[in-house]
Amino acid sequence: MSLKSFGAKIFASYIRKKIDKWASQPEATQQKVFRELIEKGKNTKFGQDHDFKNIKTYKDFTQKVPIRDYEELRFYVDKMVAGEVDVLWPGKPLYYAKTSGTTSGAKYIPLTKDSMPAHINAARNAILCYIDETGNAKFVDGKMIFLQGSPEMDEKNGVKLGRLSGIVAHYVPAYLQKNRMPSWKTNCIEDWETKVDAIVEETIHEDMSVISGIPSWVQMYFERLQQKTGKKVGELFPNFNLFIYGGVHYEPYRAKFENLIGRRVASIELYPASEGFFAFQDKQNEKGMLLQLDSGMFYEFIRSDEFFEENPKRLTIGDVEKGVNYVIIVSTNAGLWGYNMGDTIQFTSLKPYRVIVSGRIKHYISAFGEHVIGKEVEEAMQEAMRSTKARISEFTVAPQITPENDELPYHEWFIEFEEEPENMDEFHRILEKTLQEQNSYYFDLIEGKILQPLKITTIPRGGFNHYMKSIGKLGGQFKLARLSNDRKIAEVLEENLRKYNK
Repeated sequence: MSLKSFGAKIFASYIRKKIDKWASQPEATQQKVFRELIEKGKNTKFGQDHDFKNIKTYKDFTQKVPIRDYEELRFYVDKMVAGEVDVLWPGKPLYYAKTSGTTSGAKYIPLTKDSMPAHINAARNAILCYIDETGNAKFVDGKMIFLQGSPEMDEKNGVKLGRLSGIVAHYVPAYLQKNRMPSWKTNCIEDWETKVDAIVEETIHEDMSVISGIPSWVQMYFERLQQKTGKKVGELFPNFNLFIYGGVHYEPYRAKFENLIGRRVASIELYPASEGFFAFQDKQNEKGMLLQLDSGMFYEFIRSDEFFEENPKRLTIGDVEKGVNYVIIVSTNAGLWGYNMGDTIQFTSLKPYRVIVSGRIKHYISAFGEHVIGKEVEEAMQEAMRSTKARISEFTVAPQITPENDELPYHEWFIEFEEEPENMDEFHRILEKTLQEQNSYYFDLIEGKILQPLKITTIPRGGFNHYMKSIGKLGGQFKLARLSNDRKIAEVLEENLRKYNK
C-alpha cells in the first residue's frame, strides 16, 4: 500500500465521522445554516429590500421572501453583474457560473468565497466515503480523468466567469495534480469532438483508475477508445475500477457501459449544479444520495403536484416524506434566496436524508393531465432493456397531440439503440406496461381511450450527437432533456430522419 492510499484511508475515516455527526442532527443542522445565512445577508441590498433584520423564524422568512426562479431574481443579478457590491451576498462573487438560459439567454449564477469550498469538498467527500466504506484506496495512485468544460474564463466587471466544471478545474488539490488528466492544453479545447479525440490520444497508454463525467459524454470517449484500439475499455485500463458521474441517471446507460468496458465497475453518483453541490452517493448499497445539509444551503420543498397553485405549502427538512415528488428550493451562501432551480427530487431515506433526482419541473409530459416525469420513463426504459437485453445510447420522449389519420394521441419515444431487442414488440410491451404501472393517470388515459399506447421511433447511430451539435450543445456540460411537453426536440429529430432516409 502506498503512502498516499494509506493517508487517504485515515482521512476518509475522519471525514465520515464528521458527516455522520451532522447527518444525525438534520433539523438542528439546517436551523444553524438558516440563522447564519440570514445574519450574513441582512446588510445586502436583497436583505434590506426583504427586511432581513426582522426575520427571526422560518415563518418570518416565508412571509418576506417569495419563491423565485432566475428570471424573477434577475433584477438583482443584473446589478451584481454590472459591478455593484453587496447585492445578494456581501462583497462581490468570486465567479459567475455561466449556464444556458431560457428566455433570457445566458444565466450568471454567483459563486462566492463562502460557497466555493462546498463545491470542492462535496466531490472529495464522495470519494472519501467510498474509500471508508469499501477499503479500496488503491485507485488514488492511478491516473484520473474528469471530462469537463474548458477552464478558460472570461471576465465581467472584475469577476471571472465560465462553466462550472471549468471553474472547479482550478481547484483540483495539489496531491491529485500529478494524477489528473487530460492536460490543461487539451482541457481548453472548445470543440467537443476535437477534445475527445485529443483526450483519447493522451490517455490511451496511461493507467487510468478513475473516470468521471456525464455518462453520455463519457460514453463517446469510450467509443472512440474502442474504435481506435479494437479493445474493451477494461482491457485498455485494467486498473479502472471507479466511475464517478452526475447530471443524468446512469442506469439507462449501464448495459452499454458494461459492454464497452467489458465488466462492471463501481460507481458514485453526484448531484452538482451551478447553484450548489446538493448531494452525493455515500453508500454503495443504499439508494439515493446524501443531501448536504451542512454546506451553506438551506432547503425548502414544495410538492410538485401543488407547485403551480397560487400559494403552495413550503416545507422544511423535518416535514418531508419518502417517495413524494418535490420541487427543491434553495437559499445559499452564494446569495440565492428562495430560489427555484427547476429540479424535482424524491427522498429514498429519512435517516439519513437521501434523495434521487426525479426530473425537472418543466420537463414532463402532461398534454392530457398524465404528468409523466423523468424518473418514470427512465425506470420503464431500464425494465425494458433488462428484460430484452437491448442496449441504448440515448432517448427522449415527446407527446404527439395531433397525429394523422384520426389516430388517438400518443407518447412518442425516440430511441437510439446500441443493440436492438430481438423482439421489438416485447420491448414495446414492457415499456408501456411499466410506465402504466408507475403512473395511474397515464394508465387511466390509455384505458379510457384518450391516449393510445406509446410509439417508438428509432434514431440512427450518432443521431442524438448530431442533434446536440446542431443546437450548439455537444459537450461534457450539456445533457439531453428526457422529456418534453412539446415537440421542439421531436421536430428537429424528425427533420434529421427525413434527411437521413433520402
